[in-house]
Amino acid sequence: MTVAQAPGAATLWHTIWHVGADVDTDALAPGAYMHHGIETIAQHCLENLAPRFASQVRRGDVLVAGPNFGIGSSREQAASALVHLGVAAVIAPSYGGLFFRNAFNLGLLLLTCPQAEALRDQTRLAIEEPLLALRLPDGIRLPCAPVPEFLLQMARAGGLLPQLKQRLAALRP
Repeated sequence: MTVAQAPGAATLWHTIWHVGADVDTDALAPGAYMHHGIETIAQHCLENLAPRFASQVRRGDVLVAGPNFGIGSSREQAASALVHLGVAAVIAPSYGGLFFRNAFNLGLLLLTCPQAEALRDQTRLAIEEPLLALRLPDGIRLPCAPVPEFLLQMARAGGLLPQLKQRLAALRP
């Protein structure tokens, strides 16, 4: 996760990719490619909604969406494709429940921001710790719903499995 900064550190600005409302898991991980590995699936992520996304997204970019992001099936590859492409966070007013949990399990930060669609005209933003606000280049701040600490820790660790490995390693003498 790339959002944490030390106090006094330079602001980390993220490039925004915009998609609309009701983006389903099939748009994120198209069914036609599910028999391939995540490298191939990720190459086709959002190809029908944002054709340049998979080839031009850069590590640390953020995806801003309308309501109901990640609705549809429980396919874990939908969140995994975004992680594979280096997306730092998804910002939306609401999420599909299964996608929400899969995303954090895989280390993808999701920020719930009721005003996410107001970011449509923006090209970049900063995510302020402790993940309670988004800051725009003009200084405007948009609040986000608090992220439960256990989910934030999971995202910072890179997902559930890396988090469990860290905990087990800490228990060993």
